[in-house]
Amino acid sequence: MNTLLSIGHGYSAQALARLLVPQGWRVIGTTRSAARAREIAASGVEPLLLPASLAPALQEATHILSSVAPDDQGDPILRDHLAEFAGITPVWTGYLSTTAVYGDHQGAWVDEHTPLTPSTRRGAARVLAESEWAALGLPLHIFRLAGIYGPGRGPFEKVRDGTARRIIKEGQVFSRIHVDDIARTLAASIARPNPGAVYNLCDDDPAPPEDVIGHAATLLGLPLPPAIPYEEAEMTPMARSFYAESKRVRNDRIKHDLGVNLLYPTYREGLAALLSGETAGG
Repeated sequence: MNTLLSIGHGYSAQALARLLVPQGWRVIGTTRSAARAREIAASGVEPLLLPASLAPALQEATHILSSVAPDDQGDPILRDHLAEFAGITPVWTGYLSTTAVYGDHQGAWVDEHTPLTPSTRRGAARVLAESEWAALGLPLHIFRLAGIYGPGRGPFEKVRDGTARRIIKEGQVFSRIHVDDIARTLAASIARPNPGAVYNLCDDDPAPPEDVIGHAATLLGLPLPPAIPYEEAEMTPMARSFYAESKRVRNDRIKHDLGVNLLYPTYREGLAALLSGETAGG
């Protein structure tokens, strides 16, 4: 039986599990929350409540996916469990990273060959974590994710309640990826292992963030949210770190190497699907 150990079984990993479990996969998902463990179990995934040894699950896993965010000192999973990775022989290992590793390119295009020049602490931490995972000698595949959206993570609620803002920063563009396309790309990689490969996961249309908010309002038939200059906007440190970088991310490799056809090639299709799901009660 194929067994996936999902370390840090969060939003993207849950979407992958929804594809694999119906195919007969055994999926083990780690969490640090007892409440989340119950939710994981209800989805057909075996919860592993941390802190605990990963050794038994690592020995049983044919496939490993880590979604755990690093800190300034690197990957906390490897820091706490490094010895437990010794001697394991998975056929596929995946690490979910971020396009923040490329840093700021002032709106220019980047691909998987672009040098890693992170300009934020978040990006620098991911570069360090990528290197730590690569040093394990496992059949590693690195997935650099753009901004993730999907069910429960769309702009509609803020547009409806009047808290959405169109933050205007000249030349600012973001790349995005729908969570279902993340899951489908991971599944495609599992089906076509290529140890050492790095993939950018994003859609075909890097766009200014204010365009996405504006389109969401249009779909809802509501007025455009107010436009606020970036310099005047109140934002969390995480949000501000996103605006510190502007780049367009190429996704050719997932198409050519993995045969991925995006369900949502732009935010327009993605937002329409989210709204349709909400309307249908999904």
